[in-house]
Amino acid sequence: MRSIKHLYLLVVLEKHMNLSNKLTKLLDVDYPIVQAPMGGESTPEMAIAVSNAGGLGGLGCSSMSLQDIEKSVKKIRAGTNRSFNLNFFTHPEPHENPDTNAKTRARLEPFYNELGITDLPTHGKDPYGTFTEEKLNLMLDLRPKVVSFHFGLPAGGMVQTLQEAGIIIMCSATTVEEAVWLDEVGVDVIIAQGWEAGGHRGTFCVSHEDFGVGTLALVPQMVDAVNKPVIASGGIADGRGIAATLILGAMGVQLGTAFLSCLEANISDSWREALSNASDADTRLTSAFSGRPARAKNNRYIATMSQVRSDFPDFPTMYDFSGPLEQACLDGNANGLEFFLYGQAASLNRLLPAADLVQLLVEETRNALNSRFE
Repeated sequence: MRSIKHLYLLVVLEKHMNLSNKLTKLLDVDYPIVQAPMGGESTPEMAIAVSNAGGLGGLGCSSMSLQDIEKSVKKIRAGTNRSFNLNFFTHPEPHENPDTNAKTRARLEPFYNELGITDLPTHGKDPYGTFTEEKLNLMLDLRPKVVSFHFGLPAGGMVQTLQEAGIIIMCSATTVEEAVWLDEVGVDVIIAQGWEAGGHRGTFCVSHEDFGVGTLALVPQMVDAVNKPVIASGGIADGRGIAATLILGAMGVQLGTAFLSCLEANISDSWREALSNASDADTRLTSAFSGRPARAKNNRYIATMSQVRSDFPDFPTMYDFSGPLEQACLDGNANGLEFFLYGQAASLNRLLPAADLVQLLVEETRNALNSRFE
């Protein structure tokens, strides 16, 4: 005769094995798997593949013109009738500091000299721009299922305007404090971005490079503190990680690094090679490329710039100072100066088409949940 405890575990198992929940219904997807909308690296082809496979595909739009966003959405809709996500940065307007600029140039001068670069930048510009009225109006015209934000939310009632148009709003949070604020202002879904995650930290309350909360600690505390569905992100690369965060209370997961090895990712051959040789200790947080903390593959540029703790030009104007160095690497004239963004679980990546990866993740998750209750 089965015990009450055993029967309870079977009920819990059946609930998890189905993988459908409040989040999947809200997003109108089959599986609670979100492909991170990585700016520049995600592509319409990737979004189409993930959405058609039952997850939520996404596209990072911050560096794109309004015309390019419209063209990309047209392409996505030609390839899928499923839900997809468009993502935007909401960083503060950068302020120029001539003294910081001069000190940054002095720190970078040895690298410039090594490469024979004589035209040193004196100031930087914002290649992204925050979420504007023009972008808002475009979203109201395009009506994607989901619009997500990084570095906080746009001001002036834009979130409510999007929601009134039937668009689901998601936003990243890196602390419980940030999540509580997002919950209070009414976002629909909160993404718990753990310390392990690759790329830029979505924090908007704390920006220190040496501060962060790991996914394992962050998710259950955030789940307990808010009323909205929580998506776990950071250090999740396979079904074991997905199962673990679901058990911790997350209703879904967002994976970025795992999708970088997919055929649809827009990354260089050298970036792919770095991913194929990645280890758990490969990466570190740095502001030395963009002016804002981001997890990337450690190299001699990051190591050198970390020796002196001082301010960099505001995000994203720092790119104008560091950009020539990375371009030299892409041109084959240098190495060790690249900005390869990825997280701490990159060694678990699989070289697969995005749709195949989604299906494998679903199978692995079910197997992991099943083995827990054996």
